Amino acid sequence: MSDLRSGVAATGTEVRSRPRAVLPALCLTQITSWGIVYYAFPVLNPAITADTGWSAGATTAAFSAALVVSAVAGIYVGRVLDHRGPRTVMTAGSVLGSLSLLVIAAAPDLAVFFTGWLLAGAAMAAVFYQPAFAALTRWWAPDHIRALTVVTLAGGLASTVFAPLTAILAGHMSWRATYVVLAGILAVLTVPAHAIALKAPWPPAPPSPPHITGGHEQVVRSRAFRMSAVTFTLSAFAMYAVVIGLVPLLMERGYTTTQAAWALGLGGAGQTLGRTLYASLARHLGVTARTVTLIALGALTTAALATVAGPYALLVSVSVLAGVIRGNLTLLQATAVTDRWGATHYGRLSGLLGAPAHAAAALAPFAGAVLAGPLGGYPTLFVLLAGLSIIAAVTALGTRTRPGIGPSGG
Repeated sequence: MSDLRSGVAATGTEVRSRPRAVLPALCLTQITSWGIVYYAFPVLNPAITADTGWSAGATTAAFSAALVVSAVAGIYVGRVLDHRGPRTVMTAGSVLGSLSLLVIAAAPDLAVFFTGWLLAGAAMAAVFYQPAFAALTRWWAPDHIRALTVVTLAGGLASTVFAPLTAILAGHMSWRATYVVLAGILAVLTVPAHAIALKAPWPPAPPSPPHITGGHEQVVRSRAFRMSAVTFTLSAFAMYAVVIGLVPLLMERGYTTTQAAWALGLGGAGQTLGRTLYASLARHLGVTARTVTLIALGALTTAALATVAGPYALLVSVSVLAGVIRGNLTLLQATAVTDRWGATHYGRLSGLLGAPAHAAAALAPFAGAVLAGPLGGYPTLFVLLAGLSIIAAVTALGTRTRPGIGPSGG
């Protein structure tokens, strides 16, 4: 009982520190960081282009560049997380995120606007899911799936909270002033939360599973790791291209913008539902079977969206189901390292594994829009994306580690 009062909980045969403030703090900071650094942009971009005369393609390219920087910077961030923990990384990221928004707000030209977003990309790598997942995996293992689910559920509320708030602010002030206010909110809510809640001692890394004898270098050179990287990259490209392409797909079929937006929004609700189901799925399916099944189901929903023209209620139902799959895929990637290779080098391996997938996710919306024209429209594009997901499901068969060995039995 005294262990529980001091915030220490038994996990299996070990006793591992679980600071009480970490989980609520990360829920708060994930909602705020995603809501302000990521979701405010699509709300403000029309006002930005109207005020400055910059093209929507140019401003969106700056935002996409930030996501690519985030993917690359995540590799270095992962190394730091393994050795020093999340406090310094996430606190510095919050400070940098606030400063980057001030640079964006003051940008007199596109060059400075791009610079601000490149800084924001570095901040994303330090405050978004990857460092939060690393913190929870080390502090909560082996019960980390529950903690990861809670944080991703909170993160799913980011657009719900901050997209309307951003729109309200933009209705009363310029986009530049809106970003200044949002930068202040980001600093006030996330800097002290990261600095104070994450100050607990960083536990030593758990030992590697028996089948890992050469450290993280052996893992990175392994066939399972390379095939995992290919699988998640293909899946991420298809998934994010589908999300951004859903609205124009439905509008091509004659539905109104409002109907298309509702289908997309309800799909987001399905994503939240999907995250609540992942723990049960993990208990019943091994990691390889789980990966193949979820990606194959994603391919099926994408193919359904490509071929089913109506009625509207059926399309909405497919969108919700696709959201359920996306919600599970988020947690699938968050647990991909620990399920196969343990938590010893979680930060470094997750950074390396996630970098190409995050880059693909950043480029997917632009690439999807470019390909839709030559392919003859979004239905054909969705058929292509479904095929890409099927390829990802096949490559997932190669992600199996040595049978019967590892945290989830390989």
